[in-house]
Amino acid sequence: MRLTAFWNNMHAQFGEVYTASLAKDHVIEGLGSRTVNQALADGIGPKEVWRAVCDAFDLPASAR
Repeated sequence: MRLTAFWNNMHAQFGEVYTASLAKDHVIEGLGSRTVNQALADGIGPKEVWRAVCDAFDLPASAR
């Protein structure tokens, strides 16, 4: 998954404004207690981050 596709998925699921807040502030256990922004900055791939977001927010299979 490309980073652009990752952000498109985030915006589609959470909206523009909430995506920015979520990525910056919400700590996700599945990312080693990191935020989305921290995980991406630490080199975790967008696909892995997206899977962790899907799990953390119990997104439907159609979003995955």
